[in-house]
Amino acid sequence: MQKPFYILLVYFTIIALTASPQNYTGGARSAALSDAFISVSDTWSTFHNQATLAQLNRFSAGVYYESKYGIDEFALAATSVVLPTGAGTFGLSFYQFGKGTFKEHKIGFAYAKQLSERFNAAVQFDYLAQRMPENADAFSFVTFEIGATYQLTEQITLGAHTYNPVKNGFNYPEEKTKLPAAYRLGAHYAFAEHVLVSLETQKESDHDVVVRSGLEFMPLENLALRFGISGRPVQYTAGLGYSFKNISTDIAFSYHGNLGFTPSVSIQYNIK
Repeated sequence: MQKPFYILLVYFTIIALTASPQNYTGGARSAALSDAFISVSDTWSTFHNQATLAQLNRFSAGVYYESKYGIDEFALAATSVVLPTGAGTFGLSFYQFGKGTFKEHKIGFAYAKQLSERFNAAVQFDYLAQRMPENADAFSFVTFEIGATYQLTEQITLGAHTYNPVKNGFNYPEEKTKLPAAYRLGAHYAFAEHVLVSLETQKESDHDVVVRSGLEFMPLENLALRFGISGRPVQYTAGLGYSFKNISTDIAFSYHGNLGFTPSVSIQYNIK
């Protein structure tokens, strides 16, 4: 089959399955690691495991853009803001998927707290909205996420996260939907400050288990090279990151055997 057929198939599948929107992730660093990011901490933890926000001690903010399979209608734009305080770490996140008459939005408010020397926990409340071509008004619902991390050793950190455990969904005129819960479990191993290996599994309540893995290598202090692989279906990812003073930039590419490449980029600002 040719690529245009798969593109049309994905387009109509997304429209047909809009009752089950994905919980999209943000950040080109995580994208380059195939989103094996459940125990890793950075500005984009608001989109992965909010418990890792407790490891951040400086204000940070970022913007992200992804062009899925190079199709403009599948564009994803996102932003994340992280504010550590003496009472815990607060996070604010937003994304928009789609353009024109079909759009999905999500706003998240997160709170993370270090409960012991090794254990962190967090909760995030989400507002999701969806606008479809055949409806003048948007549909929306509220749900939440919970996450935790545990530092097993100086090198190994474990992470666990649950999205939408109550299976809330959109109330359409024709029916009331229940969206699946998603469970993520994983860990990463940090070799000094130059190499990081991550592994993660995800299980949605109505889908098979997905396994993700990622490798980050820093040949220079301010330059990172990243690679990842995940399935099913199998997708390969790669990217790099560069930091200069308070600004860091990441780019990533993922490859699907039938649909092609998905480029993404993010820029972060960190107060040091």
